[in-house]
Amino acid sequence: MATVTFDRATRRYTKGDRPAVDQLSLEIGDGEFLVLVGPSGSGKSTALRMLAGLEDVDSGAIRIGDRDVTNLEPKDRDIAMVFQNYALYPHMSVAENMAFALKIAHRPKDEIARRVTEAAKILDLTEYLDRKPKALSGGQRQRVAMGRAIVREPRVFLMDEPLSNLDAKLRVQTRIQIAGLQRRLGTTTVYVTHDQVEAMTMGDRVAVLRDGILQQVDTPRRMYEHPNNVFVAGFIGSPSMNLIDTELTEDGFRFGDIPIPLTREALETARAEKAERVTVGVRPEHLEVTSDADAGGLPVTVDVVEELGSDAYVYGTARVDGSPTPLVVRVPGNRVPHKGETLRVTPRVDEIHKFSKSTGERLAD
Repeated sequence: MATVTFDRATRRYTKGDRPAVDQLSLEIGDGEFLVLVGPSGSGKSTALRMLAGLEDVDSGAIRIGDRDVTNLEPKDRDIAMVFQNYALYPHMSVAENMAFALKIAHRPKDEIARRVTEAAKILDLTEYLDRKPKALSGGQRQRVAMGRAIVREPRVFLMDEPLSNLDAKLRVQTRIQIAGLQRRLGTTTVYVTHDQVEAMTMGDRVAVLRDGILQQVDTPRRMYEHPNNVFVAGFIGSPSMNLIDTELTEDGFRFGDIPIPLTREALETARAEKAERVTVGVRPEHLEVTSDADAGGLPVTVDVVEELGSDAYVYGTARVDGSPTPLVVRVPGNRVPHKGETLRVTPRVDEIHKFSKSTGERLAD
Protein backbone atom coordinates (compact mmCIF):
# COMPACT_ATOMS: atom_id res chain seq x y z
CA MET A 1 0.00 0.00 0.00
CA ALA A 2 1.08 3.61 -0.40
CA THR A 3 0.22 7.25 -0.11
CA VAL A 4 -0.17 9.34 -3.28
CA THR A 5 0.92 12.97 -3.46
CA PHE A 6 0.23 15.58 -6.13
CA ASP A 7 2.64 18.42 -5.43
CA ARG A 8 1.57 21.48 -7.49
CA ALA A 9 1.27 19.16 -10.49
CA THR A 10 0.41 20.97 -13.72
CA ARG A 11 -0.45 19.73 -17.20
CA ARG A 12 -0.70 22.17 -20.10
CA TYR A 13 -1.46 20.87 -23.61
CA THR A 14 -0.72 24.08 -25.51
CA LYS A 15 1.64 26.84 -24.43
CA GLY A 16 -0.29 29.95 -23.47
CA ASP A 17 -3.58 28.11 -22.98
CA ARG A 18 -5.21 27.52 -19.62
CA PRO A 19 -3.73 24.39 -17.98
CA ALA A 20 -5.84 21.23 -18.07
CA VAL A 21 -4.64 20.64 -14.49
CA ASP A 22 -3.40 23.71 -12.65
CA GLN A 23 -0.99 23.29 -9.71
CA LEU A 24 -2.89 20.40 -8.17
CA SER A 25 -1.80 19.75 -4.58
CA LEU A 26 -3.47 16.74 -3.02
CA GLU A 27 -2.46 14.13 -0.43
CA ILE A 28 -4.16 10.71 -0.62
CA GLY A 29 -3.74 8.51 2.43
CA ASP A 30 -2.50 4.93 2.56
CA GLY A 31 -5.49 2.68 1.85
CA GLU A 32 -7.81 5.61 1.15
CA PHE A 33 -10.54 5.60 -1.51
CA LEU A 34 -10.45 9.08 -3.03
CA VAL A 35 -12.87 10.15 -5.74
CA LEU A 36 -11.99 12.88 -8.24
CA VAL A 37 -15.21 14.44 -9.48
CA GLY A 38 -16.15 17.35 -11.68
CA PRO A 39 -17.97 18.25 -14.89
CA SER A 40 -16.66 17.42 -18.34
CA GLY A 41 -13.39 19.25 -18.99
CA SER A 42 -12.61 19.78 -15.31
CA GLY A 43 -9.27 17.95 -15.52
CA LYS A 44 -10.14 14.91 -13.42
CA SER A 45 -9.21 12.27 -16.03
CA THR A 46 -6.07 14.22 -16.95
CA ALA A 47 -5.01 14.21 -13.28
CA LEU A 48 -5.54 10.44 -13.13
CA ARG A 49 -3.57 9.90 -16.34
CA MET A 50 -0.75 12.04 -14.96
CA LEU A 51 -0.62 9.73 -11.95
CA ALA A 52 -0.65 6.71 -14.27
CA GLY A 53 2.18 8.09 -16.41
CA LEU A 54 -0.03 8.41 -19.49
CA GLU A 55 0.22 12.22 -19.46
CA ASP A 56 3.32 14.34 -18.94
CA VAL A 57 3.70 16.54 -15.87
CA ASP A 58 4.81 19.96 -17.10
CA SER A 59 5.65 21.27 -13.63
CA GLY A 60 5.37 20.08 -10.05
CA ALA A 61 5.74 16.46 -8.96
CA ILE A 62 3.82 13.26 -8.24
CA ARG A 63 4.90 10.76 -5.58
CA ILE A 64 3.72 7.26 -4.72
CA GLY A 65 4.87 6.58 -1.20
CA ASP A 66 8.35 8.08 -0.85
CA ARG A 67 9.16 7.58 -4.53
CA ASP A 68 9.02 10.41 -7.06
CA VAL A 69 7.28 8.89 -10.09
CA THR A 70 6.90 12.12 -12.09
CA ASN A 71 9.13 10.93 -14.92
CA LEU A 72 8.80 7.15 -14.57
CA GLU A 73 7.22 4.94 -17.22
CA PRO A 74 3.74 3.57 -16.35
CA LYS A 75 5.11 0.02 -15.96
CA ASP A 76 7.54 1.22 -13.28
CA ARG A 77 4.94 2.94 -11.05
CA ASP A 78 3.38 -0.18 -9.47
CA ILE A 79 -0.16 0.88 -10.33
CA ALA A 80 -3.08 -0.91 -12.01
CA MET A 81 -5.71 0.94 -14.02
CA VAL A 82 -9.33 0.06 -14.79
CA PHE A 83 -10.60 1.85 -17.90
CA GLN A 84 -14.05 3.02 -18.92
CA ASN A 85 -14.24 0.61 -21.88
CA TYR A 86 -12.86 -2.44 -19.98
CA ALA A 87 -9.99 -2.90 -22.55
CA LEU A 88 -10.28 -6.71 -22.55
CA TYR A 89 -8.63 -8.85 -25.22
CA PRO A 90 -11.56 -10.38 -27.17
CA HIS A 91 -9.62 -13.49 -28.30
CA MET A 92 -8.59 -14.41 -24.75
CA SER A 93 -10.64 -16.15 -22.07
CA VAL A 94 -11.46 -14.48 -18.75
CA ALA A 95 -8.60 -16.36 -17.08
CA GLU A 96 -6.16 -15.38 -19.85
CA ASN A 97 -7.22 -11.73 -19.67
CA MET A 98 -6.69 -11.67 -15.92
CA ALA A 99 -3.34 -13.44 -16.17
CA PHE A 100 -1.91 -11.49 -19.11
CA ALA A 101 0.05 -8.84 -17.18
CA LEU A 102 1.55 -11.51 -14.91
CA LYS A 103 2.66 -13.56 -17.90
CA ILE A 104 4.30 -10.52 -19.46
CA ALA A 105 6.11 -10.01 -16.13
CA HIS A 106 7.30 -13.67 -16.32
CA ARG A 107 5.71 -14.69 -13.02
CA PRO A 108 5.75 -18.42 -12.20
CA LYS A 109 2.79 -20.41 -13.56
CA ASP A 110 1.67 -21.64 -10.15
CA GLU A 111 1.68 -18.07 -8.78
CA ILE A 112 -0.36 -16.84 -11.78
CA ALA A 113 -2.90 -19.63 -11.32
CA ARG A 114 -3.19 -18.87 -7.58
CA ARG A 115 -3.69 -15.15 -8.08
CA VAL A 116 -6.27 -15.61 -10.86
CA THR A 117 -8.18 -18.17 -8.78
CA GLU A 118 -8.22 -15.92 -5.73
CA ALA A 119 -9.36 -12.88 -7.73
CA ALA A 120 -12.07 -14.92 -9.46
CA LYS A 121 -13.43 -16.02 -6.07
CA ILE A 122 -13.46 -12.45 -4.75
CA LEU A 123 -15.31 -11.22 -7.85
CA ASP A 124 -17.62 -14.23 -8.26
CA LEU A 125 -16.11 -15.05 -11.66
CA THR A 126 -15.02 -18.65 -11.05
CA GLU A 127 -17.62 -20.19 -13.37
CA TYR A 128 -16.74 -17.76 -16.19
CA LEU A 129 -12.97 -18.30 -16.36
CA ASP A 130 -13.15 -20.22 -19.66
CA ARG A 131 -15.49 -17.78 -21.40
CA LYS A 132 -14.53 -15.08 -23.88
CA PRO A 133 -15.55 -11.44 -23.17
CA LYS A 134 -18.27 -11.51 -25.86
CA ALA A 135 -20.12 -14.14 -23.81
CA LEU A 136 -20.26 -11.89 -20.73
CA SER A 137 -22.61 -9.11 -19.67
CA GLY A 138 -21.36 -5.55 -19.19
CA GLY A 139 -21.18 -6.00 -15.43
CA GLN A 140 -19.24 -9.25 -15.76
CA ARG A 141 -16.77 -7.64 -18.16
CA GLN A 142 -16.23 -4.86 -15.66
CA ARG A 143 -15.50 -7.43 -12.96
CA VAL A 144 -12.95 -9.08 -15.26
CA ALA A 145 -11.26 -5.71 -15.73
CA MET A 146 -11.22 -5.35 -11.93
CA GLY A 147 -9.79 -8.86 -11.62
CA ARG A 148 -7.00 -8.06 -14.04
CA ALA A 149 -6.05 -5.15 -11.78
CA ILE A 150 -6.35 -7.15 -8.55
CA VAL A 151 -4.05 -10.01 -9.62
CA ARG A 152 -1.20 -7.56 -10.09
CA GLU A 153 -1.38 -6.65 -6.37
CA PRO A 154 -0.40 -3.03 -7.10
CA ARG A 155 0.28 -0.31 -4.59
CA VAL A 156 -2.43 1.91 -6.14
CA PHE A 157 -5.63 1.24 -8.10
CA LEU A 158 -6.65 3.86 -10.68
CA MET A 159 -10.21 3.80 -12.04
CA ASP A 160 -11.37 6.06 -14.88
CA GLU A 161 -15.19 6.21 -14.95
CA PRO A 162 -15.44 2.40 -14.85
CA LEU A 163 -19.24 2.33 -14.49
CA SER A 164 -20.28 4.76 -17.21
CA ASN A 165 -21.10 2.00 -19.74
CA LEU A 166 -23.48 0.17 -17.38
CA ASP A 167 -27.23 0.67 -17.05
CA ALA A 168 -28.57 2.47 -13.98
CA LYS A 169 -29.45 -0.60 -11.88
CA LEU A 170 -26.20 -2.39 -12.64
CA ARG A 171 -24.25 0.77 -11.95
CA VAL A 172 -25.68 0.93 -8.41
CA GLN A 173 -24.90 -2.75 -7.79
CA THR A 174 -21.37 -2.51 -9.16
CA ARG A 175 -20.41 0.63 -7.25
CA ILE A 176 -21.39 -1.15 -4.02
CA GLN A 177 -19.20 -4.10 -5.06
CA ILE A 178 -16.24 -1.87 -5.93
CA ALA A 179 -16.45 0.09 -2.67
CA GLY A 180 -16.75 -3.12 -0.64
CA LEU A 181 -13.87 -4.73 -2.55
CA GLN A 182 -11.59 -1.75 -1.97
CA ARG A 183 -12.26 -1.82 1.75
CA ARG A 184 -11.57 -5.55 1.82
CA LEU A 185 -8.28 -5.23 -0.05
CA GLY A 186 -7.23 -1.95 1.58
CA THR A 187 -5.48 -0.76 -1.58
CA THR A 188 -5.10 2.98 -2.11
CA THR A 189 -7.58 3.89 -4.84
CA VAL A 190 -8.09 6.98 -6.98
CA TYR A 191 -11.44 6.89 -8.77
CA VAL A 192 -12.63 9.35 -11.42
CA THR A 193 -16.29 10.05 -12.16
CA HIS A 194 -18.51 12.87 -13.41
CA ASP A 195 -21.40 11.46 -11.35
CA GLN A 196 -21.52 13.24 -8.00
CA VAL A 197 -23.92 10.61 -6.56
CA GLU A 198 -21.26 7.98 -7.31
CA ALA A 199 -18.66 10.17 -5.66
CA MET A 200 -20.72 10.74 -2.52
CA THR A 201 -21.60 7.06 -2.04
CA MET A 202 -18.17 5.53 -2.71
CA GLY A 203 -15.36 7.78 -1.54
CA ASP A 204 -13.71 8.14 1.86
CA ARG A 205 -13.03 11.65 0.59
CA VAL A 206 -14.12 13.55 -2.50
CA ALA A 207 -12.01 16.06 -4.45
CA VAL A 208 -13.96 18.46 -6.68
CA LEU A 209 -12.19 19.93 -9.72
CA ARG A 210 -13.28 22.79 -11.96
CA ASP A 211 -11.28 24.03 -14.94
CA GLY A 212 -8.25 22.12 -13.67
CA ILE A 213 -8.32 23.77 -10.24
CA LEU A 214 -9.07 21.93 -7.00
CA GLN A 215 -12.15 23.49 -5.41
CA GLN A 216 -12.49 21.39 -2.26
CA VAL A 217 -11.42 18.04 -0.85
CA ASP A 218 -13.36 16.64 2.07
CA THR A 219 -15.49 13.77 3.33
CA PRO A 220 -18.79 13.40 1.46
CA ARG A 221 -20.82 14.48 4.50
CA ARG A 222 -18.67 17.51 5.24
CA MET A 223 -18.72 18.61 1.60
CA TYR A 224 -22.51 18.28 1.46
CA GLU A 225 -23.03 20.22 4.68
CA HIS A 226 -20.26 22.79 4.28
CA PRO A 227 -19.39 23.53 0.63
CA ASN A 228 -16.52 25.98 0.23
CA ASN A 229 -18.02 27.94 -2.64
CA VAL A 230 -21.00 28.35 -4.95
CA PHE A 231 -19.65 25.88 -7.51
CA VAL A 232 -19.28 23.02 -5.00
CA ALA A 233 -22.65 23.90 -3.46
CA GLY A 234 -24.38 23.63 -6.83
CA PHE A 235 -22.47 20.58 -8.01
CA ILE A 236 -22.73 18.33 -4.95
CA GLY A 237 -26.23 17.09 -4.20
CA SER A 238 -29.08 15.76 -6.32
CA PRO A 239 -31.20 17.71 -7.01
CA SER A 240 -28.67 20.50 -6.66
CA MET A 241 -28.84 23.20 -4.02
CA ASN A 242 -31.16 26.14 -4.66
CA LEU A 243 -28.96 29.21 -5.19
CA ILE A 244 -30.70 32.57 -4.93
CA ASP A 245 -29.24 36.04 -5.40
CA THR A 246 -30.86 38.52 -3.04
CA GLU A 247 -30.26 42.03 -1.72
CA LEU A 248 -28.30 42.65 1.44
CA THR A 249 -30.11 44.45 4.24
CA GLU A 250 -28.59 46.26 7.19
CA ASP A 251 -28.38 43.04 9.22
CA GLY A 252 -28.47 40.33 6.58
CA PHE A 253 -31.01 39.52 3.86
CA ARG A 254 -34.63 38.51 3.40
CA PHE A 255 -36.03 35.15 2.30
CA GLY A 256 -39.46 36.18 1.10
CA ASP A 257 -41.01 37.87 4.13
CA ILE A 258 -38.51 36.35 6.57
CA PRO A 259 -35.48 38.39 7.68
CA ILE A 260 -32.32 36.26 7.96
CA PRO A 261 -29.38 37.74 9.89
CA LEU A 262 -25.74 37.36 8.85
CA THR A 263 -22.84 37.08 11.24
CA ARG A 264 -20.82 40.23 11.83
CA GLU A 265 -17.85 38.65 10.06
CA ALA A 266 -19.97 37.81 6.99
CA LEU A 267 -21.39 41.32 6.87
CA GLU A 268 -17.91 42.83 7.18
CA THR A 269 -16.70 40.64 4.29
CA ALA A 270 -19.64 41.66 2.10
CA ARG A 271 -19.17 45.35 2.91
CA ALA A 272 -15.43 45.14 2.23
CA GLU A 273 -16.31 43.85 -1.24
CA LYS A 274 -18.83 46.71 -1.57
CA ALA A 275 -21.44 44.07 -2.24
CA GLU A 276 -25.12 44.93 -2.49
CA ARG A 277 -26.26 41.34 -2.98
CA VAL A 278 -25.47 37.94 -1.51
CA THR A 279 -25.95 34.41 -2.88
CA VAL A 280 -28.09 32.25 -0.60
CA GLY A 281 -28.10 28.46 -0.82
CA VAL A 282 -30.82 26.14 0.50
CA ARG A 283 -31.12 22.44 -0.28
CA PRO A 284 -34.56 21.12 -1.37
CA GLU A 285 -34.96 19.08 1.82
CA HIS A 286 -34.30 22.14 3.98
CA LEU A 287 -37.31 24.05 2.66
CA GLU A 288 -40.52 23.48 4.60
CA VAL A 289 -44.00 23.96 3.17
CA THR A 290 -46.40 25.91 5.37
CA SER A 291 -50.14 26.40 4.90
CA ASP A 292 -50.13 29.37 7.27
CA ALA A 293 -50.03 32.56 5.18
CA ASP A 294 -49.23 34.54 8.35
CA ALA A 295 -46.01 32.54 8.80
CA GLY A 296 -44.42 34.44 5.92
CA GLY A 297 -41.97 32.71 3.65
CA LEU A 298 -41.64 32.65 -0.10
CA PRO A 299 -44.53 31.82 -2.49
CA VAL A 300 -43.58 29.17 -5.08
CA THR A 301 -45.72 28.32 -8.10
CA VAL A 302 -45.57 24.60 -8.96
CA ASP A 303 -44.33 23.91 -12.50
CA VAL A 304 -43.45 20.17 -12.42
CA VAL A 305 -43.66 17.45 -9.79
CA GLU A 306 -41.24 14.51 -9.82
CA GLU A 307 -42.77 11.69 -7.75
CA LEU A 308 -40.35 9.15 -6.28
CA GLY A 309 -42.67 7.15 -4.05
CA SER A 310 -41.67 7.96 -0.48
CA ASP A 311 -41.19 11.62 -1.37
CA ALA A 312 -41.40 13.99 -4.33
CA TYR A 313 -39.54 16.97 -5.73
CA VAL A 314 -41.47 20.07 -6.67
CA TYR A 315 -39.87 22.19 -9.38
CA GLY A 316 -41.39 25.64 -9.17
CA THR A 317 -40.85 29.35 -9.68
CA ALA A 318 -40.60 32.02 -7.01
CA ARG A 319 -40.23 35.78 -7.35
CA VAL A 320 -37.13 37.08 -5.58
CA ASP A 321 -36.65 40.85 -5.61
CA GLY A 322 -39.14 40.95 -8.47
CA SER A 323 -37.31 38.41 -10.67
CA PRO A 324 -38.57 34.86 -11.45
CA THR A 325 -36.27 32.32 -9.79
CA PRO A 326 -36.41 28.51 -10.15
CA LEU A 327 -36.73 26.63 -6.88
CA VAL A 328 -36.80 22.92 -5.97
CA VAL A 329 -38.60 21.72 -2.83
CA ARG A 330 -38.76 18.19 -1.42
CA VAL A 331 -42.20 17.22 -0.11
CA PRO A 332 -43.63 13.97 1.37
CA GLY A 333 -44.92 11.48 -1.19
CA ASN A 334 -48.39 11.51 0.36
CA ARG A 335 -48.73 15.31 0.14
CA VAL A 336 -47.90 16.06 -3.48
CA PRO A 337 -49.18 19.40 -4.85
CA HIS A 338 -50.66 19.92 -8.30
CA LYS A 339 -49.19 21.85 -11.22
CA GLY A 340 -50.13 25.52 -10.97
CA GLU A 341 -50.66 25.37 -7.22
CA THR A 342 -48.86 27.94 -5.06
CA LEU A 343 -46.85 26.78 -2.05
CA ARG A 344 -45.37 28.98 0.65
CA VAL A 345 -41.96 27.76 1.80
CA THR A 346 -39.70 28.71 4.69
CA PRO A 347 -36.07 27.64 5.09
CA ARG A 348 -34.51 26.02 8.12
CA VAL A 349 -32.43 28.96 9.24
CA ASP A 350 -29.55 26.81 10.52
CA GLU A 351 -29.33 25.06 7.12
CA ILE A 352 -28.92 28.19 4.98
CA HIS A 353 -25.61 28.64 3.15
CA LYS A 354 -24.32 32.13 2.38
CA PHE A 355 -21.81 33.00 -0.36
CA SER A 356 -20.16 36.15 -1.62
CA LYS A 357 -21.85 37.32 -4.81
CA SER A 358 -18.56 38.63 -6.24
CA THR A 359 -16.14 35.79 -5.37
CA GLY A 360 -18.50 32.85 -4.87
CA GLU A 361 -16.68 31.97 -1.64
CA ARG A 362 -18.53 30.90 1.49
CA LEU A 363 -19.28 33.64 4.00
CA ALA A 364 -18.58 33.00 7.67
CA ASP A 365 -21.35 31.18 9.53
